[in-house]
Amino acid sequence: MKIQRKPEWLRKRANPGDQAGMRKLLGELRLNTVCQQALCPNISECFSCGQATFLILGRNCTRLCSFCNVEKQAPLPVDHDEPGRVAEAVCRLKLSHAVITSPTRDDLSDGGAAVYAATVSAIRKESPGTRIELLVPDMQGDIASLAVVALSRPDIIAHNVETVPCLYHIRSGADYRRSLEVLKNSKELAPEIKTKSGIMLGMGEVELDVLEVFRDLRSVGCDYLSIGQYLAPSRAHYPVQEFVTPERFGELQRAALESGFLHVESGPYVRSSYHAAQYA
Repeated sequence: MKIQRKPEWLRKRANPGDQAGMRKLLGELRLNTVCQQALCPNISECFSCGQATFLILGRNCTRLCSFCNVEKQAPLPVDHDEPGRVAEAVCRLKLSHAVITSPTRDDLSDGGAAVYAATVSAIRKESPGTRIELLVPDMQGDIASLAVVALSRPDIIAHNVETVPCLYHIRSGADYRRSLEVLKNSKELAPEIKTKSGIMLGMGEVELDVLEVFRDLRSVGCDYLSIGQYLAPSRAHYPVQEFVTPERFGELQRAALESGFLHVESGPYVRSSYHAAQYA
């Protein structure tokens, strides 16, 4: 079922004028953001406040998820100067909390883990007071690669399950149990580091499936959770099946907190890195 018209609570408008300063900085430093690549509806709000989620390891993903707008082309070679430029951006923006993510790079033997670690190191050197959150791909479940990330000592390791198990056919190349293992192994490798995940609603899931995801995430020690509305980037992407009401998001937030998460952000416009500094 395709829903064409967005409800009243999903009509946030982007203002290019609010984005000008951030876009200029990103252009100068030759940096990418998931805000731009994923067509995030919060981009004007975040860019105007000097917030951005940095996309390292290029803009091209090696997987073909039907809900995601990140480009699906052959990845470019790793840019080993990129971590330093990210650190410079963090300093210039005076970020108290920086979120770093990447496309999935199955073409790299370590899934990009070394670049994540180098980025943490560069930020720690230039802005030691900044909290660092890494939103990592599954790295094909390779524990050695994940250990490189964990040993870099970010403050948060995040990995999104994205949806319920029965809908994983829209996550080409992903595996629900593998994603849970990423979170489980992260906690076992570095118990002091908080772990975080995110799920999108409105893709055809039912409530029992969502509550099962909450239980599964808690069973692997996941500390934080984001719950947001899926919005199809274009008509060519997986279609929205339902627009979930703000009231329902509130109910699910309460259910998630009751299941033991330390902090939950839940709402139509919530994304995994939206208001990331509020997770504590």
